[in-house]
Amino acid sequence: MNTSLNDDDLILRAQRGEKEAYGLLVRAYMQPAYYSALALVGSHDEAMDLSQQAFIRAWMAIRKFEVGRRFFTWYYRILRNLCLNRLRDRASQAAPMAHFDHVLDVADDEQDPSLEADRALLRDRVRTALGELRPEEREIIVLRDFDEHSYAEIAELLECPLGTVMSRLYYARKHLKDLLEDLS
Repeated sequence: MNTSLNDDDLILRAQRGEKEAYGLLVRAYMQPAYYSALALVGSHDEAMDLSQQAFIRAWMAIRKFEVGRRFFTWYYRILRNLCLNRLRDRASQAAPMAHFDHVLDVADDEQDPSLEADRALLRDRVRTALGELRPEEREIIVLRDFDEHSYAEIAELLECPLGTVMSRLYYARKHLKDLLEDLS
């Protein structure tokens, strides 16, 4: 989504107090915000709640935003902190993340029942393994492999060097692979 030129105008208007302009920003980013939160906390209700809380906090701090920067990057840091705080406060780990199902669905004209059963089993294993990853591991895998962000975009979102992104992704994928092998 390349809306940065339009974002700058909306942000300037929002900084002047125009709630309608901020509402347009919210509408533009509510889906990626929800999926980002869901990837971290694993719960639909919590993801909805946290993404809304983050938008409220962003609105309250919009005057501090530097026009010309990417809104979603700034917003994502607010959202990420809220999600990580929620995870720290929560006693148990996140539930399996059903929103990843579409990634494993492959169209098949013949609808072979054994292939469907294999896909369902694989989908369950991946969902279970993702749920067992640490939030930071799950986050970087989702950002790269599900949301298809570039390494540079992930580095910007997580405020870390490109090499760190590559290293974290390598170890997160390795951990996911180990978990999947244990589930086999």
